[in-house]
Amino acid sequence: MPPQPDLPDPAHHDVDSMLSRKFGREVANYFSGSPLNRVSFLRADHGFISKALVHPSTSFLLFNDLSPLAKDPTKLAYATHNDIRSLIGENPFEKEEAEMIKEYNSSITLPLVLFLGLDERNKEGFEHGIYSGCPLFAVDVTPKGTLEKEATGVIEAMKAKGLQFVEGRMHMTLNAPEAAIYAQARALLDWNARNPFCGGCGQPTLSVNAGTKRVCPPTDFASLPTAQGGATSVEAKPRERAACATRKGISNLSFPRTDPTVIMAVVSHDAKRVLLGRQRRWPPHWYSTLAGFCEPAESVEEAVRREVWEESGVLLGRVVIHSTQPWPYPANLMIGAIGQALPDGEKIHLEHDPELEDAKWVEMDEIREALRIGTSGLGDAPGEEYKEGGLRLPPQTAIANQLLQAVTGGFMGESPKI
Repeated sequence: MPPQPDLPDPAHHDVDSMLSRKFGREVANYFSGSPLNRVSFLRADHGFISKALVHPSTSFLLFNDLSPLAKDPTKLAYATHNDIRSLIGENPFEKEEAEMIKEYNSSITLPLVLFLGLDERNKEGFEHGIYSGCPLFAVDVTPKGTLEKEATGVIEAMKAKGLQFVEGRMHMTLNAPEAAIYAQARALLDWNARNPFCGGCGQPTLSVNAGTKRVCPPTDFASLPTAQGGATSVEAKPRERAACATRKGISNLSFPRTDPTVIMAVVSHDAKRVLLGRQRRWPPHWYSTLAGFCEPAESVEEAVRREVWEESGVLLGRVVIHSTQPWPYPANLMIGAIGQALPDGEKIHLEHDPELEDAKWVEMDEIREALRIGTSGLGDAPGEEYKEGGLRLPPQTAIANQLLQAVTGGFMGESPKI
């Protein structure tokens, strides 16, 4: 099994408080704990963003088809403005948003540049009012459209330096602070890539607000035979585009989405066993906690009870939220919970939803041992002490592992709260 990265420290974990004494120390999961101050309110500040991009202390995290630039699978690598000038130009934020919308030409591929935040671990260098730190941006260098040649050149230049774009669906060997930075960048890049067209009218959209919003411009210099693109010529004057609801009033059609997902450790009524399930595609003996999406007009607690009943037939009473985990594949927020079965609700039957191949109640001691020697990613081997046929569980980088640690260790405190 590959070495597992450390988890981020909880915020202000060394500060005593009434809440910590009452509910225990906050749990920080992998992909959280970013060292960046996002200063999200400054993304639309043209003076701030245009100065930050060209400052000497600024770094750029590059992605090729969602694969991040890295020194090795545990540490990201960063480019300078000079490294990517041929792709993004001197300053893609030189013009204000209103001017960019007015000059929109959908036949030209614009570089996708995202502002991630200020790294306040180093206060030297860039300053804007009361805010200081090293600016960090993410840039999509995937070769495409009219920027294919320039993007390919940047990729080859980075490889010539001995760096690599680490491929793979999940990058869960990065050190904790950089995992959080990667998660933010990947989620936003993926959202931009999935939304090149307007959800209201189907016409091409433009990335604004430093990569965190997409607008449907009212005009376009490109001549489009269809609403979906395919420009064959450029007009001397911008043409009016079809009307779109997103240009009127308040709309959430052009903002990044986050999909709330519940994941829960379910304990028996006597608190001596935990409910685990497995899917057919998982390795032999590999089990995890149950999970599923929240539905519209449904509370987290209701979603936990519904998903557990649908997947296993088990009926829950009390549900408590434990912690959360950003999951950028593509845009989930995993809401970790602990639920307890009703006295007469522990019978398992899988007739409702065919998602699970198996579900079973497992004794606490067996789970404790599996957490010690049997954890791994889905594609990785377990630890050296693991014996074939034993229970296997997710690694500590997964919130499922943290939920199981909680219920087998007393639930967020020195003394059991269940």
